[in-house]
Amino acid sequence: MPRFSRAVALIGLLLLAQTAAAERLRLVADAWPPFTDSTLVNGGLATDIVTTALARAGYASEFEQVPWARALMGVGDGRYDVLVNAWYDDARTQLGQFSDEYLLNRVLFLKRRDDSIEYQNLQQLHDYPIAVVRGYAYSAAFDADPQLQKVPVHNFAMAVRMLAAQRVRLTVEDEFVARYYLARESAAVRNAVEFLPVPLSENSLHILVSLKNPRHEEIVAGFDREIVRMKADGSYARLMKQHGM
Repeated sequence: MPRFSRAVALIGLLLLAQTAAAERLRLVADAWPPFTDSTLVNGGLATDIVTTALARAGYASEFEQVPWARALMGVGDGRYDVLVNAWYDDARTQLGQFSDEYLLNRVLFLKRRDDSIEYQNLQQLHDYPIAVVRGYAYSAAFDADPQLQKVPVHNFAMAVRMLAAQRVRLTVEDEFVARYYLARESAAVRNAVEFLPVPLSENSLHILVSLKNPRHEEIVAGFDREIVRMKADGSYARLMKQHGM
């Protein structure tokens, strides 16, 4: 091949590589194990599901972990293409397009196994001290109920240890998050507590694709299609199992 032709071919390959790099979707999330966390395998359960579905739909991606407010703002201004872990909110539709649900967050109460507490409504819980993580939002009704005896703590690990030690009667957390942290507790703590079956709240988890990306509708459609196929072919269940769910 003449030198000129080789040079033209090389330039063409470089341009194609640059184009491919430019088309990599920039994924973002905050640290929220076991769903999203850069220290976990493949970035956590949600990140793994999302990147796998996008790859199957033909989109390469890269992941960055930043605080929640920065992640949301970055999707709004187009700095990031995809927010991995978004609950639906009408205001967020001004920033991006939501996918269909790909995970469900169930917020559950935990009690001691030897305690006879039952839960159907919040009024039943007014007499019980409940350990809650300071600054968390659990549900509109729960957060606004002034008769609940909320005991603020720094994190769920502290809350569940207080529960096991009988310093509170209840605590509350997303089921997957609670199971992740319980797996890291002592057997004494794990065996002392159990979930109440009725959820305090349920929130569907979605990706939010920036409206600044001109292909946002196409990206969402491809993602939704591949999630359905992953559930049908068993690959979704395998990812859940690999992440201990």
